Amino acid sequence: MDEKMPPTADQNTARLALACLDLTSLSDGHDQAGGEPDVERLCARADGRFGRTAAVCVWPRLAGLARSLLPPAIRVAAVANFPDGSSDTARAVRDTAAIAAAGAQEVDVVIPYRDLAAAPALLAAVRRECEGLTLKVILETGELADDARITQAAQMALDAGADFLKTSTGKRPVSATPTAARLLLQAIAAASPVQRTRVGFKPAGGIRTVADAAVYMALTAERLGADAVTPARFRIGASGLLDDIETVLSGNQRPVASGAY
Repeated sequence: MDEKMPPTADQNTARLALACLDLTSLSDGHDQAGGEPDVERLCARADGRFGRTAAVCVWPRLAGLARSLLPPAIRVAAVANFPDGSSDTARAVRDTAAIAAAGAQEVDVVIPYRDLAAAPALLAAVRRECEGLTLKVILETGELADDARITQAAQMALDAGADFLKTSTGKRPVSATPTAARLLLQAIAAASPVQRTRVGFKPAGGIRTVADAAVYMALTAERLGADAVTPARFRIGASGLLDDIETVLSGNQRPVASGAY
């Protein structure tokens, strides 16, 4: 009788990346019209032969469709104030209300990174609007650039009751980087006792291989503990990563870093 080979270390990493993946479809223009076929394909892949992703992430107008297509075990996230991160609080609240009304469980809101003075009021309003839902605050760290401003924005998000700190929209030239990840993870680790055991971390943008994902898993384990690398506290925002996860799990090749690091 044939015996199954035990999974390799790369395959174990790939399975964990899959379980923590926010599979994403945020194509330009689909916030206004179209995108339904893309979301249908996305949802089919999210519940695939190797297992389920943690969530799918879509535009607010497509959140209801995603919720209707997915099993309850896969969460639906949608974006607010995206991707520009304007300081228009009313707009951010409208987006959030639409996400909640569609039955999504998670809101990924962009902090007004060009005007951090406006951030506390906007984030507080969004937090009130999505009470009971998971709130991920996107800091757009590549645009903040300066370490002190990244740390300041992270603290604002924590003060507003964020459930996750997220690096990027994936729509700017610089997305997730290990340097930014360390700053966000340090902010969580230095937070109140309740927050540092509850708040999660989500790198997003430019993560295309299992090896890329492993970098952020290792950083999270180093700063928050190995038990934080679970879907409850660690997510990866990506659209192309699933291709490499499936390649690794099928045993066709070993993961190779994308070169972004």
